[in-house]
Amino acid sequence: MNDQVFGITDTGKQRKNNEDTFIAESTANSKFIIACVIDGVGGYSGGEVAAELARESILRRLNKPSGEIIPMIIDCFKLANDRILQEKQNSKEHNNMACVSTLAIADIEHNQFYYAHIGDTRLYLVRDQSLVKLSHDQSFVGFLEDSGRLSEAEAMNHPKRNEINKALGLDMEPGKENDYIETGQSPFLPGDMLLLCSDGLTDMLDSAKIRAIVTANSTLKEKCQNLIEAANNNGGKDNITVVLVQNNKAQVQYDVKKKVSPAKKNYETIINAVKPTEQFPLKRNQPATGVKSNRLTIVILSVLIIVLLAVTVGQYLQNQNGSTQAQTQQVAVPVIAKKPANKQEIKLQYTIDHLPGHTLILSDTAYTSPVLISQAIRINKDSLLIKVSGKIVLQCDSGYTGEAVRLSPTCKQLVLDSVSFTGFQTAVVSYNNALALKNTRFINCGVAVQNMFTFANKKYINGKLPNSAFKTDSLPLKNK
Repeated sequence: MNDQVFGITDTGKQRKNNEDTFIAESTANSKFIIACVIDGVGGYSGGEVAAELARESILRRLNKPSGEIIPMIIDCFKLANDRILQEKQNSKEHNNMACVSTLAIADIEHNQFYYAHIGDTRLYLVRDQSLVKLSHDQSFVGFLEDSGRLSEAEAMNHPKRNEINKALGLDMEPGKENDYIETGQSPFLPGDMLLLCSDGLTDMLDSAKIRAIVTANSTLKEKCQNLIEAANNNGGKDNITVVLVQNNKAQVQYDVKKKVSPAKKNYETIINAVKPTEQFPLKRNQPATGVKSNRLTIVILSVLIIVLLAVTVGQYLQNQNGSTQAQTQQVAVPVIAKKPANKQEIKLQYTIDHLPGHTLILSDTAYTSPVLISQAIRINKDSLLIKVSGKIVLQCDSGYTGEAVRLSPTCKQLVLDSVSFTGFQTAVVSYNNALALKNTRFINCGVAVQNMFTFANKKYINGKLPNSAFKTDSLPLKNK
């Protein structure tokens, strides 16, 4: 299993005990891979107890997996939360204990992974030499960093870095446990890797250093050991735990070839049919087969040429003596050719159309900034989340007057997370309130969102337009 999952934990350089624990193993006849990092809090022994109780609860629930995966992993956290609360009632010594955790279930066979998260442990996706942070730190400093108000370096050194507002072992409002737990799922493609870690790693190493280590040509065990060593070399102020999961199936290389439309094929066929061929003179002793037909063709062509010359001369004389109005009527209207799509938007459209799941993570290492848009990006999926990691801007190409993104009327939900639009007359065209925005910006756009509704033909319609659910964030973005 070392070629698919590996985990390791270390006390660090400044702690005497280790309140971290982890899970890195397969379940259900190796159908799923379980990866989990748990970081205990609440005193010298309380953190260790809470972390171990959570680990036991998660493994017990996943020992016999049943039902849909997302509800199942939420159930894991609920059971862990209840177990910790129960122990706190029985032991006054551990009254303040709790833990934070990130749990991922990888389905290698179907190239998917699912996750649940609470607190400030983290989940990263490693794809194509890029490192994408998926989870959100449930703390005030984490919110400032995720929204761009603090840089990574500033967040790592913030005095309130480790103050969390959600954890297992805290009272959750009955019936609203799901509001405390962040969940998600995404494609897990051949060659992809998941990194789960405690804040003992991310407080010591920035994302660039982590990416350099996990993308190096080494085994999962070596990557994990190198991460621990690097964090300790930078101070090792806390317990350090890392788990790596890799989809080790062979990567498929797609050869995207340019397709020729039927109309273009027909046009080329016509052109080839009327293209003149080389004429070779008949040899003296060659039979004169087809000579009569050739002579007839020459006669017809000669007549046509004479007629054409006569018409041309007549038209010329008419133009010389005609009125200004006649001259104006003969002015040809220029035809402006449609600007061809560039490589970046072709790549983006292809990625959306062929996405196997419903989550698309765009990294600025894969897409240059800005991405010029000269044709609308079409969303034909039933539901889709587009999340930007880094700085990517969709910018209107010169001379383009259309929208940046157009939803299909059959699209039920599109979520845009951290996407920026610049210079469009209309940025997004949506139908039936299918659009949801998160940390999305519109810069110099005439119309940010144009929302249209589709109704049954010839039917009586009742109702009213809903109140807008959008709001403007009043806090300024850093360096913007």
